[in-house]
Amino acid sequence: MKAVLIASVVSLVVALLGTPMFIKVLVKQGYGQFIRDDGPTSHHTKRGTPTMGGAVIITATVVAYLVAHLATWSRPTVSALLVLFLMAGLGAVGLADDYIKISKQRSLGLRSHEKLIGQTLVAVIFAVLALQFPDESGRLPASTHISFVRDLPLDLAFAGPMVGIVLFVIWANLMIAGTSNAVNLTDGLDGLATGASAMVFAAYVLISIWKFNQNCHVSPSVKCYEARDPLDLAVVAAAGMAACFGFLWWNGSPAKIFMGDTGSLALGGALAGLAITTRTELLIVILGGLFVAITLSVIIQVASFKTTGKRVFRMAPLQHHFELLGWQEVTIVIRFWIVAGLCVALGLGIFYAEWVVGA
Repeated sequence: MKAVLIASVVSLVVALLGTPMFIKVLVKQGYGQFIRDDGPTSHHTKRGTPTMGGAVIITATVVAYLVAHLATWSRPTVSALLVLFLMAGLGAVGLADDYIKISKQRSLGLRSHEKLIGQTLVAVIFAVLALQFPDESGRLPASTHISFVRDLPLDLAFAGPMVGIVLFVIWANLMIAGTSNAVNLTDGLDGLATGASAMVFAAYVLISIWKFNQNCHVSPSVKCYEARDPLDLAVVAAAGMAACFGFLWWNGSPAKIFMGDTGSLALGGALAGLAITTRTELLIVILGGLFVAITLSVIIQVASFKTTGKRVFRMAPLQHHFELLGWQEVTIVIRFWIVAGLCVALGLGIFYAEWVVGA
């Protein structure tokens, strides 16, 4: 528990103090955000705002995790390192995308297939490694079982271990791509994705600590959980949460810096990694309900326009629809945060209710 608190404090301080320093560097280099001409006209005033701020979130999270282990003189775990790898790897893909946008002053960075290749490469490495490194009890960082609040009877290895590995890699790729792109779509208004991500990270702090206290290795019982390194995953989640809060100080409206794809892909990757390693893969659909709703708005808009030639929303993603209805940006962000908080509360309620009722 001491490591969780240390990681939170260190991450908050690094993000809170490091962000303005990074802003100065970006301004000096002229690395400002390029704004799409087809977006809401109110966003044109944001042109030139420093971007790639997600690098601060990643740095704060990793540094805080390492400091927490040095301070408690404890060994890092495979599960936590894999989540950090996934976060940093997808962040690197986003960084390349952001840099191309800035250097070429256009809204298109990496081409869609190039970004997909980068995301897939990182996700495949994560997924393959997550099925390695058993602990003394034989538990792996991830499982071939599909999970909700714990592993479900549905096992992807139903036709043998090799089939299980292949199907798990595909499943993990879908989860990681879906979650990272969902956060990316949500990152359209000042502080929206940052605040929502902080709430989901906070949920994973609670879930991971609870799973540690009720872990089959620590407290064997009918209701115990099989997650491999839950307490160390709580350290990662706490570091991510605090990094988001520290960054939000500068990212809130009017934003002094944007996280860019560097941050949105990294945050989505970290959340997907936490879901996979804590065995709560389907629960993240509820915890990240805001991300799901915004992603669905894009899918619905595209499907409707291609099939009927009509648009359901004035603009997608969903937050821009409300902007065109005349809602103020701050109003949209606060109300969407409320929705995000309700989704997190519902997810945590379901998680706890399952334990009370029994597996």
